[in-house]
Parts: sequence; C-alpha cells; structure tokens
Amino acid sequence: MILTFFDSHAHLDDRKFDADRHEMLMRAEQKGVSNIINVGYDIPSSRRSAALAEKYDFIYAAVGIHPHDASEAGENSLEEIRCLAASPKVVAVGEMGLDYYRDLSPRDVQEQVFRQQIRLAADLRKPIIVHDREAHGDVMKILKEERASDAGGVLHCFSGSMEMARECLKMEFYISIAGPVTFHNANKLRQIAAEVPLDRLLIETDAPYLSPEPHRGKRNESAYVVFVGERIAELRGIPVKELAAATTANTKRLFRIKE
Repeated sequence: MILTFFDSHAHLDDRKFDADRHEMLMRAEQKGVSNIINVGYDIPSSRRSAALAEKYDFIYAAVGIHPHDASEAGENSLEEIRCLAASPKVVAVGEMGLDYYRDLSPRDVQEQVFRQQIRLAADLRKPIIVHDREAHGDVMKILKEERASDAGGVLHCFSGSMEMARECLKMEFYISIAGPVTFHNANKLRQIAAEVPLDRLLIETDAPYLSPEPHRGKRNESAYVVFVGERIAELRGIPVKELAAATTANTKRLFRIKE
C-alpha cells in the first residue's frame, strides 16, 4: 500500500517559499503528500491561495481573515471572501478565530469578524478553519452561539485540553494536529493525538511555521507532515499507513473533496 498524506493546513504562498516553491512542492509529492490545503489569512493571501490552487491540481484553498488581521478588514472584505469562495478549488472559509496571545487586533473586532465569517460560511455551505490561541473559552462560546456546527469545520493546530477536544467532537468538529506533537514537552497534545477518534483527526504542517522534530526551528514545508503522521501513529500504536489513509479520508470528507 502506497502511503498518501494530506497536509490539511499550510501557507505555501508565503514569501519564504518564493525562491523554491515548485521544488518544495515536488519534495512533498515525492514524500507521499497527495494533497494540500493552502489557507488564506487576509484578502491578499486569500487571493494568492486561490491562485495557487488553480495552478496545481493537488492543492486546494481556503479564504478568510485571521484574527491578527481583523482590524484591517474593510467593508468589502467579506464580499471579496464570498467571491473568492465561488471557485470550486476553494473548499473552506478561514482561517478565522481569536488570538489572545498576540492581541494584534482588538478583541471585540476579532469576535465580530469571527462571527461574520461563521455566518458567511454557513450561507456558502462551506466548512470553517478555526484559529484559537489562548482564547479557548471564547472560541467555544462563539462556535456554540453561532451554531457553527451547521457549517462544520476543524480546530487547526489544536492547543486546547482534552475536555475542549471532547466538546469540539460533540459539535462534530474535527481536530487537527501539527508539528508541536513531536516536541519533547508536548505531553497534553500527545494525549489528545492518541485519544481523539481516528475518524475525526486531521494532520497539518502550518508551513512555513511550527516545523516538527527533527527540523524544529527551521522553515517548515508540506513534506514534513510525514513526521507528524509518524509520531501520531506511534502514539496510537497503529501502522503509519493506517494513520495516513484515515487522516487523508477525513480531510477529503470534511472539505467535500472528490477526485
């Protein structure tokens, strides 16, 4: 059985890949990464994400406004997200959410833009990609109040507790695990990676950020999702091919990708 991995969250339009983007994508393909979702975080990156998905058959896009960029969202931003999302290669709205670690946008503005995008995604019938950093309680409150389960989605680069993961699962959300699961001090995340039902689990790189061991501290790239998959398979005591097949199937199911 050929191993096929799906990198469910990356930012490959980032300028850090300008010098070798195509070569980096070919390295991912050689490592068995069959598909990638490239995720926007503001209007320019959402445009680039959609364009990258049009250029490569195996790349899909998400378009949205990150909480860091919420204060820059103008009157027409949501309408542009709506227009970009009309492309068949755009499979989700996001990333969106709350970030109380850096607080680069006022919290009330973060919340407003988060709620607006959840409503837009429900209207478009597309799932959402949720960013949550040190804002667990408010993220869950908003997801419940906005009935985000109607749209469905994923908590990307999950950093909450096992109790929060269970609440997300009750809402039929998926949990995505990134490179930090390979870090030596990630005890809580390793427990979650081992216990989340296999049919609700995704894997990702968040490239160019959060490189897994043994590349920690260097630029991340989609080929490195293999290290995330191998570590989770080890934690769960299952073959890597089973983990790869399950997370690939889960990602396609969530984002309604048919090939």
